[in-house]
Amino acid sequence: MTVFENPPLDAFLRQMGEGILFAQLLIRREDTGFQLRHAGDDSAAIGTLRAVAIPELRELAQTTEAGAFRPLKSAPNLRRGWHACAADATELGTALDHLYPGALADWFAARVDRPPLTHYREFTARQTGMYRITTFADDAFAAQITRACCDARFCLKQRLWTIAPLAPDAAADKSLIPCLEPCAILLEFARNAVRWGQQGELPTHIPPQQAQQWFQALHQPAGNVREADFESPQNPRRLALLLQRSGRD
Repeated sequence: MTVFENPPLDAFLRQMGEGILFAQLLIRREDTGFQLRHAGDDSAAIGTLRAVAIPELRELAQTTEAGAFRPLKSAPNLRRGWHACAADATELGTALDHLYPGALADWFAARVDRPPLTHYREFTARQTGMYRITTFADDAFAAQITRACCDARFCLKQRLWTIAPLAPDAAADKSLIPCLEPCAILLEFARNAVRWGQQGELPTHIPPQQAQQWFQALHQPAGNVREADFESPQNPRRLALLLQRSGRD
């Protein structure tokens, strides 16, 4: 039988010891295999959790508890109430790919002395067509856009790429999953944010009462607002950007 080498998975197994937290996934060694569950279900009795087969994890990761599509698998809204058993390391690797696609490879790539990062300016300089507008944000505005879009309330990846004067994320504030370059959601959010600025929809002087309303809306459930529906006034990332402009983030 041919044995395929998997350096990222091998390195991950060496680091995890008896257990590890990978974003919202709690992994524990169990006999010759691994037990997987949501970190929020750490203390739940195994009998109270629904048994899920490894192939079913891909579908489980597609939607939130409310049934909304999850375009960003690193968002902190992975469904709870389940457990899965990986019989061996190969099945564990499959489970990780289902729940957090590409995360293990990125984790491994980030461990070298000079990780393969693509920073905001380098990334947006490659854009053409309607996304060329993302290059128009100056450093301060691009930093605001990044902070609003990549906040831990919306994404658990540890952002390693930067835009001056914004520093990379601290490991303690996010998770073991690194972010090596801006994602499609950041790009779309930046496109909208620059357009809002051009249209005068991002005021710099905001009445305290309005800022308080935005603050309350941000910390309440977003209802049926889709994650990437940035045209919605109730979109959490849009509210977070407006609050930064008001100094109330």
